[in-house]
Amino acid sequence: MKKLFTILFMALSMGVAQGQKYEPNWNSLNQRKIPGWFHQDKFGIFIHWGVYAVPSFAPVIENSGESYSEWYWYRIMEKSKNFLDFHNKNFGADFEYPQFEKRFHAELFDPKQWADVFKRSGARYVVLTSKHHEGYALWDSKEADKSWGRPWNAVSGTPKRDLLGDLTSAVRDAGLKMGYYYSLYEWYNPVWKQDRQKYVKEHMFPQFKDLVTRYKPSVIFSDGEWDLKDTEWNSPELLAWLYNESPVAKEVVVNDRWGSNTREKNTASTYTTSEYGSGMDPNVIWEESRGIGHSYGYNRNEKLEDYKTSHDLILMLVDIVSRGGNLLLDIGPTADGRIPVIMQQRLTDIGSWLTINGEAIYGTEAYKQSYQWSEGKMPEKSGKSYMAGYDIAKMVQPTKEQAYVEAFYTVKGKDLFCIYPAYSPVLKVRGLNPRVGVKVSILGSNAKLNLKKSGKDAVVDLSGLKPGDVPEKLIVLKLENAL
Repeated sequence: MKKLFTILFMALSMGVAQGQKYEPNWNSLNQRKIPGWFHQDKFGIFIHWGVYAVPSFAPVIENSGESYSEWYWYRIMEKSKNFLDFHNKNFGADFEYPQFEKRFHAELFDPKQWADVFKRSGARYVVLTSKHHEGYALWDSKEADKSWGRPWNAVSGTPKRDLLGDLTSAVRDAGLKMGYYYSLYEWYNPVWKQDRQKYVKEHMFPQFKDLVTRYKPSVIFSDGEWDLKDTEWNSPELLAWLYNESPVAKEVVVNDRWGSNTREKNTASTYTTSEYGSGMDPNVIWEESRGIGHSYGYNRNEKLEDYKTSHDLILMLVDIVSRGGNLLLDIGPTADGRIPVIMQQRLTDIGSWLTINGEAIYGTEAYKQSYQWSEGKMPEKSGKSYMAGYDIAKMVQPTKEQAYVEAFYTVKGKDLFCIYPAYSPVLKVRGLNPRVGVKVSILGSNAKLNLKKSGKDAVVDLSGLKPGDVPEKLIVLKLENAL
């Protein structure tokens, strides 16, 4: 009897050590919580790169999918006038989209230089389009060539290089996590057009498993899910394999795009995604993605004024983090393999600010009390910040008539961080009753400050400081032991 008990105990111990076995249904999959590193890291770089980088064109229309250059093939096939006129004029009506692949050389691609820019941006993770809806794979995907009946990946095709693999190695050598965007469907894949279930089983499943097994991503950003429900994509089965058997079962983080019925569902195990201004609920894990301009893929049609300034991008990051989210900021490389210099400049400016003020971003939580000050409830989905006097969607600075500049708030343990988008002689901390033992400072400054009561709020007087005592860009007030 004692021997039997010992055997049962050992078997149970081994089962616990091996971890939970997840079944291919959401009730089981949702038992697997989102790995904590993702919510703590806050800032990632998105990269949209593929054959669409050759035409690299879209009309510039604010907050419109028509501005996405990576949709070029789809737009000319649906005969969208803006795209079709440009295509016929510059390439000819008989020039078919797959012919652009011969011009996708990536001859100036330097993965170490890319990784260095990402490192200097202050980002903690990178997400590259392994393939977009056009189906072109940036690694040696045999499934891509087989189903398309032509060289349709970067190794067998024109670049003759494992673009994804080379960048993955460089990013990891720089100390960052690497992830991949993966489109479930492909607009004009012959197998997809003939038999969708065959496409799922014989193309998508083995291709996805090859990508994960070979390159071991920390993040998977699924997309292109809207044509089928999760059961038709067999997504629960694929995720059960990912969580149980894949080499990244413990670390990998996945988003919510696994079927036409899955967005903003299953928030225990998948993070919620939004694009170009959505303002999610700080009670769930969410991420906002957008480009520096209006497009994800590189768009030669965008001008300087179409790009957010460094100040506005830093402010965007602050606003999103203050509402409990992550920012996945996109860059669109050129067909020859360069990150446009203006994008490099924007990224390194963000990194310079984070070098001084990252303590108020990484590893923080939303200060939910701040929402109660404004409307007495948590924010609903919109592009607007819930800090009075500051519209994040339009990036409007507070007026000179305002007595104080409103702040964005983050929390780390008992410390409260107050981030101000512009200088004011007096910084207000709304709803805070100062108590003994609170130490106040400005990150990046040695100025000695005092926190005083003012009505229902606390204030810090900066009027006695000299030029240079306060950083030029967004000011971060740290209140140690304030909560």
